[in-house]
Amino acid sequence: MSDLKKMYKTIMADSFPDEMKITFGDQTLVYKKRTWKIEDANGELIEKGLRYGENPDQQAALYELVNGNLVLADCKFIEPGNGLTSRIDEEQMLQAGKHPGKTNLTDLDNALNILKFMMDRPAASIMKHNNPCGVAVGSTISEAYEKANMADRIAAFGGCLALTRPVDKATAEMINENYLEVVAAPDYEEGAFDIVKKRKNLRVIRMDRINDIEKYRDMNYVDFKCLMDGGVIVQQSQTNKIRSRNDLQPAKTVYKGKEYSIARMPSDKDYDDMLFGWSVELGLTSNSVIYVKDGVTVGIGTGEQDRVGVAEIAIYKAYTKYADALCFKKHGIPYKDYELEVARGSKDRAALDEIDDETSKSKGGLIGSTMVSDAFFPFRDGVDVGIKQGITSIVQPGGSERDFESIEACNEADPQVTMVFTGQRVFKH
Repeated sequence: MSDLKKMYKTIMADSFPDEMKITFGDQTLVYKKRTWKIEDANGELIEKGLRYGENPDQQAALYELVNGNLVLADCKFIEPGNGLTSRIDEEQMLQAGKHPGKTNLTDLDNALNILKFMMDRPAASIMKHNNPCGVAVGSTISEAYEKANMADRIAAFGGCLALTRPVDKATAEMINENYLEVVAAPDYEEGAFDIVKKRKNLRVIRMDRINDIEKYRDMNYVDFKCLMDGGVIVQQSQTNKIRSRNDLQPAKTVYKGKEYSIARMPSDKDYDDMLFGWSVELGLTSNSVIYVKDGVTVGIGTGEQDRVGVAEIAIYKAYTKYADALCFKKHGIPYKDYELEVARGSKDRAALDEIDDETSKSKGGLIGSTMVSDAFFPFRDGVDVGIKQGITSIVQPGGSERDFESIEACNEADPQVTMVFTGQRVFKH
C-alpha cells in the first residue's frame, strides 16, 4: 500500500502562465504569478508558486495585480502596488516552513480582512478553513493572542494567526507552545523570531504593510466566482457601512400600522461589542451567527442553512470551548483527554463534574454577550435562542417583515435585551 502521507508533502507543479490578463470592455488588468525561491527538504533551492490548491491533487497559482486599473460606474477598484498577501516575497517570508499552499494564504487574507477594522489596538485573529476560530483585542498583543487562542483552543490547532502589532517574546513563547501553520505580524521584536522559528514547519511572515491595512476598508476589488460549467460570476466586493455607533440604528419597525421600537438603548459596552462583533462577522462564511463578549469571540457558527440552527450551533461550541478552556487552565490537559483518563480509571470524574457545573452556570460564557447575525431573523425564534443564554444585545441587518417579533422578544426579556439594525446584509459565500 502506498504511503498516503506523501501526498501532503508534495510540491505540485503548476501549468499556469507567468502572466494573466483580464479585460473588462476596454480596460485590461495585468497580473503576475507570484513564486518564491525556497529550499526544499533536501536543501535544494527551488523556485515555485503555491504548493498546491485546496487539495494536494489540485494545481494552483497566486497572482498579484501589477498593471491596469478598473473603474465601473462610480467605483474605482484597487490599483497596482497595493498588494498584501499576493505581494509576499522571500524577504517577508522569514521562515518558509512547508511551501505555502492556497489555504494558508486565503486564511491569511481573510484574517487581514477582519483585522483591518481593529488597527487602533492590539488584536489577533486565528483562522481555520477561511473562518475565524478565535478573534480578540487586548491591552497588549500577548493578551490579544491569549484570548483569541483560548476562545477556541481546539480549532486553533493548525490555524493561521495574524496580529496587528509586532510579536514580542511573551507572545512568541505562547505561539511556540501551540501548533500553527502560519503566523503573520508587522514585525518581530529582538529575540522573538528566534523563538517562533523553533517550529520548523511554521511559516513566519513579516508584513510591515499590516500597519497600513486600515486604508483597505474603503478599497474595492473584483470578486470572482467560477461555476462548474466554466462560467464566471463577478461582483464588486462588499464595503462595511458600519464604522461607528452612529451607523447603528436602534431597532424600530412598523407592522400593520403599529410602531415597534426597542425599549433599552445600548450601553457603551454594548456598542463596543456590537462594533467588534460586526467586524468579525464580515469575515465569516454565511449563514452565520456569532456571540462576542468584552472584545473576544465566545461562540462562532458558520455555513448553516437555517438561522436558528446556526445560532444553536454557536451556543454548543461556546459551551464546548468554555469547558475545554477551564479544564486546560485547571489541569493542563484538554477536556476530551481528561474524559479519556476518567474512562481508563486514572482520574476521578469529580473534577469534570465541577467543570461541567461551572460551564452550565456560566452558560458557556454567553451571559452578557452580544449576538451577531449576518442577515435578518425571519422570526423571533432565532433571537429567543440567544436570549435564553443571557445575551444582553443583538446586532443584525434588520429588514424582515417580522422584525416586530424580534423587538418584542427583546423587550419581553428579563432583563431587557437591546438590539440595533445595521441596514446591511453581509452574506459571504
